[in-house]
Amino acid sequence: MSLLSTKQIMDLIPHRHPFLLIDTIEELEPGVRAVGKKCVSYNEPFFAGHFPNEPVMPGVLIIEAMAQAGAAAILSKPENQGKTAYFAGISQAKFKKKVVPGDVLTLELEIMKEKGPIGIGRGTAKVDGKLAASAELTFAIGSGE
Repeated sequence: MSLLSTKQIMDLIPHRHPFLLIDTIEELEPGVRAVGKKCVSYNEPFFAGHFPNEPVMPGVLIIEAMAQAGAAAILSKPENQGKTAYFAGISQAKFKKKVVPGDVLTLELEIMKEKGPIGIGRGTAKVDGKLAASAELTFAIGSGE
């Protein structure tokens, strides 16, 4: 059973359909780490054009899904509730495996460093335990307004 449902995730982070890219949170340590899941469906709007004859989830959206899991971790800290986590940088992004309809992405992000409103997390996206993507993400916490 999941720790947080889609509805509970929407109470925590500001993303909404069609840009909410995580379905559940399986593990959560506020301010430390989160593990989320994304069930990749053929009905995802991006598959219409990426690519019509060979649907592949865009790498940037895999990174975004990873970041949303990280946002759940950082925004679940009491002092950050109601705020927004913005991208401030992406580094060391690597893509190892195609993500296609029917895959279940497991997204893990661990907060490595935090100083004031800025922080760095290291994330992975896996399918069936195999690495699909990894990256180091820098974030900035804003007011959410």
